[in-house]
Order: sequence, then structure tokens, then C-alpha cells
Amino acid sequence: MLLNRLYNFHWIDGRDAARSSQAYLGRLARFLTANGLKSIVNLRGPHPEFAWWRDETAICAGLGVMHFDPMLDSRRLPLRPMLAGLFDAFDGAATPFVIKCAGGQDRTSLASALYIVHRHGWGAMHRAQRQFARFPFLHFPRRHQRWLRQFLVYAQEQSQGGSLADWVRHRYDPQDFARWLQARGLGDAFKGIFRPRPQRLPT
Repeated sequence: MLLNRLYNFHWIDGRDAARSSQAYLGRLARFLTANGLKSIVNLRGPHPEFAWWRDETAICAGLGVMHFDPMLDSRRLPLRPMLAGLFDAFDGAATPFVIKCAGGQDRTSLASALYIVHRHGWGAMHRAQRQFARFPFLHFPRRHQRWLRQFLVYAQEQSQGGSLADWVRHRYDPQDFARWLQARGLGDAFKGIFRPRPQRLPT
């Protein structure tokens, strides 16, 4: 289907989960129904101030498609609640679901890799790492995006082969991850740790 090519769409785990870009060119409803998708895991976070998010959530509501808004930043290391929210989405989404960010290249590569290990365990590490391939996924990381591929290496080491989701929810520390990267000469592989924007108080 042409829309699948335009939206960098690929199945990542049989027919239970897929990955894609933002549906900038429209026809989101057609894209979802043609692929039989039951949920969207939107890595851009909730943005009711933007038309794309309002349209996306309205279309999902009209089709009965579940919509989740965990947030990742491709250049800044995630906070524990951000990653916990991603695993909550994995566990709560009706299948098949699609994971997407803006281009379906960087954040989506990380989230897809995490999903594979979450579902199949560390024995699927090699398959998970293939989600960072340049082709067909178009993952060409810039300098401050090089931490993305390193995250699973760090997580496997720190979790000592245990549950990835449990480690993320209870023990992951972005400060420790930053030190781990720096110790391996990757101090420029990220642009700091994510800082939430302060919420504006109503006037």
C-alpha cells in the first residue's frame, strides 16, 4: 500500500506490533483500517495545542482505536516515568498496534527494540538491535542521538538479565546512564537529561 511506504511503515513483531512515522499527508483512518491497527502508541506525547494531535485522537476515537501518549526525546535521556509510561502502553494497547514518532526513524527505533525485548526477553537482543538499521527504517542518528542504540546495552547490563520492564519501572536512573555513556567516551552522544516544561498556571 502506498500509504505504508509514505509513512515508513513496517511490522516489527509478527502482526502484533508495527512502526511508522507521523501521518503527515493525511488519510490516517485509511492507514489504520487497511493495516487492521487497534492502537497507536504516540511517542511525541500529548499535544492538544496542535491540530495534528487533535485530529489524530479524534480519528482514533471515531474508529475505536486506542491512543497512548508516552513521550520520548531523541536527543535527551528519558526520565524513569517516561519509560514506565511506554511500557504501560505496551501492556495496555490492543493489538495490533503501531508505534510512531515524527519520522519513524529514531525514537521509534528505540521503542520498537524495547518492545521486542519486553515481549521475548533478552534472548531477542540481536533481533531488537536490528530495529536501529539504516535500511529499511532510515535510522541515521545524529551526534546527540547515538545514545538510543546504547540504551539496550546499558539496560541488559544493569538488569543482569532480569525483566526489562521491572528494571525500568523501579531501578532505571538517567543520571547513572549518563555516567555510563561518559565512561565509554560517549559523553557527546546525548544532549542532557530530559526536563519537562513547566506547566502554565491558569489565569
